[in-house]
Amino acid sequence: MEMKDILNRMLNHEELSREETRDIIVGITKSEFPEEQITALLTGLQMRGVTVDELLGFRDGILATGVLAILDCDRYIDVVGTGGDRKNTFNISTTSCFVIAGAGYKVAKHGNYAATSVSGASNVIKNHGVQFTDDIDKLNRSINEAGIVYLHAQLFAKAMKFVGPIRKALQFPTVFNLLGPLVNPSQPKCQLLGVANLDQMRLYNQVYQKLGIDFGIVNSIDGYDEISLTSDFKVTTNNYEKIFKPQDLGFEIAKPEEVRGGATEEEAKDIFDAVLENRALPAQKNIVLANAAFGIQVMEKGQKSIEECVEIARESIDSGKALATFKKFVEINS
Repeated sequence: MEMKDILNRMLNHEELSREETRDIIVGITKSEFPEEQITALLTGLQMRGVTVDELLGFRDGILATGVLAILDCDRYIDVVGTGGDRKNTFNISTTSCFVIAGAGYKVAKHGNYAATSVSGASNVIKNHGVQFTDDIDKLNRSINEAGIVYLHAQLFAKAMKFVGPIRKALQFPTVFNLLGPLVNPSQPKCQLLGVANLDQMRLYNQVYQKLGIDFGIVNSIDGYDEISLTSDFKVTTNNYEKIFKPQDLGFEIAKPEEVRGGATEEEAKDIFDAVLENRALPAQKNIVLANAAFGIQVMEKGQKSIEECVEIARESIDSGKALATFKKFVEINS
């Protein structure tokens, strides 16, 4: 594959095929293209906008050149946000994962260190003494015994390190910012995804339909890439598309300061612990309950009402099962 031909086609406003973008990733990992050409490609895609097939091809390439995590569990969920909303929220998705696991559902959480917030999933997990691993036996023990496994992205997506310096130099979002939620190395059949805007919601909706998985995509109308309860929020799933008000779930509207993750990793860790220990601010607990509930509804293939799913999530926290799940997870992975 000649990158100059690809770039000329893009200058002619042509779209690339799924196979072509997969091959581009493979070529990048083999150092077949100079950085200047990769920079031009990423810039051109960002200006034009990536297509569904192009995004899927990049996903295929990252999975093909990375390390897979083959779990001996058929149905599990990942809860993740695209990031980049620059709201510096606490670790809502990660906390929700332990609430879902505490309710008896299997979870394979994929995450990384923070990019635009104080604490990402890997930050808060590591700050509890967890050691990241790609050892498949240990990963399977975690999901089988604790109900949840954590997959630290840097151990699996080998292609990302080849484009890291270019992405840093560009200082604007690229197609790789869209790929994080799609390259979970265990390839879950269920996913709850938070997006920062409705354009992303439409894109991922088409992507998930092509992948054939059970999904929920959420966006808070005021720009959060998760359900923040600070405003109305939109949810798209395999079964429906709807705008909810916090009151629809029995929750009060949250204040922006109640969603923030603090100024340090330690403050973010304290909020995470407070939710699981059932001593958090009511708004913090409610935000986690809302996100966990829609994750549970995805796992239930939409067969349970969101009100039922909120109560399942609430019982996970109130009974101490979410906290017990987290303690077991730390025990296995430390």
